[in-house]
Amino acid sequence: MISFLLALQFLTAIPVKVKKFSESKLAASMMFFPVIGFFIAILLIAINIFFLCFGFYNFIINIILVVALIAITAGMHLDGLSDTFDAICSAKSKERMLEIMRDSRCGVMGVLSIISVVLLKIAFLSSIKPMHKISALVLMCVFGRWVLVFMLYMFPYVREEGKGKIFSERINSKIFIMATIFSLSCALIFLATDGLAIMALAMLVAFLFGKFMLRKIGGITGDNLGAVCELVETAVLFAIAII
Repeated sequence: MISFLLALQFLTAIPVKVKKFSESKLAASMMFFPVIGFFIAILLIAINIFFLCFGFYNFIINIILVVALIAITAGMHLDGLSDTFDAICSAKSKERMLEIMRDSRCGVMGVLSIISVVLLKIAFLSSIKPMHKISALVLMCVFGRWVLVFMLYMFPYVREEGKGKIFSERINSKIFIMATIFSLSCALIFLATDGLAIMALAMLVAFLFGKFMLRKIGGITGDNLGAVCELVETAVLFAIAII
């Protein structure tokens, strides 16, 4: 239960305060990352139903859903996306890119990356048929958090401190397999074989992004994890929109 609450505390803005915990409990929270994604999706589905009951247009509801997702996660992943793109678009050395990702200021490429992802999410959500919208919200949120576990399992963490370092050092096959089983189950339940294909796409996007960051800075950072969550969420909505 503590591990679940830690995952909830780490990935959302929901006021959960677990003050005393061990590093092993924090590491075990990773297996609940996709579960937290499912929980976030339930909140979004409830918001969608609420505004449908009041006759709001689908496009307006989709804007509300994207804004709600940002609010639920406190914009944490968008912040990572912004810092990551400011760094990789700077064409600087590895050391300088790591410094840029630590800078709280947002550059032009960071702003553009946020605007692009937000607009694309709204556009793809608006292109998805109403009968598939619940599946899209669930798989977007679940796969977006599952790839965090995938990235930590597959790629070295480049910084020497921070929570990301603890996750990276303590992740193991059991944690990865448990997170993957839950995500696979969601894929099959909500979109059957199409769900498996979309999960494969999410993994491919995360893998290619991880390899890119490995070449650029020698590993991944917490900002990169936020970035890959946003990129995978967008890719999942795109895939469902065109299936």
